Amino acid sequence: MLMKALRVGLGQLIVLGDKLTRPAPLKRSTEAQAKVEQAARDLALYQFHACPFCVKTRRTLHKLNVPVALRDAKNDPVERQTLLEQGGRIKVPCLRIQDGDQVTWMYESKVIIDYLNQRFANA
Repeated sequence: MLMKALRVGLGQLIVLGDKLTRPAPLKRSTEAQAKVEQAARDLALYQFHACPFCVKTRRTLHKLNVPVALRDAKNDPVERQTLLEQGGRIKVPCLRIQDGDQVTWMYESKVIIDYLNQRFANA
């Protein structure tokens, strides 16, 4: 019970630290931002709110000004089951990428952040 309390408390400190130090979002022209928003409709981030790796990934999304749908894989049993059945495991962060009929489930915050930077940093 003590460990759970410490974990929850530390998680909330991480979330608070993120909110206090969040970088400014990338500024784009209206047309360029509209293209980014269109591309982001095919993405969803499965995450836990206080997970440090998820916070790191969400910070990148904020910095790049990419509005990705967030899926709570901890508290939403439907999203958790979707992650397990379609992604193959319950591990976060996980970026679901839809490209036409093909769906890719990308795990590991570093891999996701590299993908986001490559796809959206110069968009």
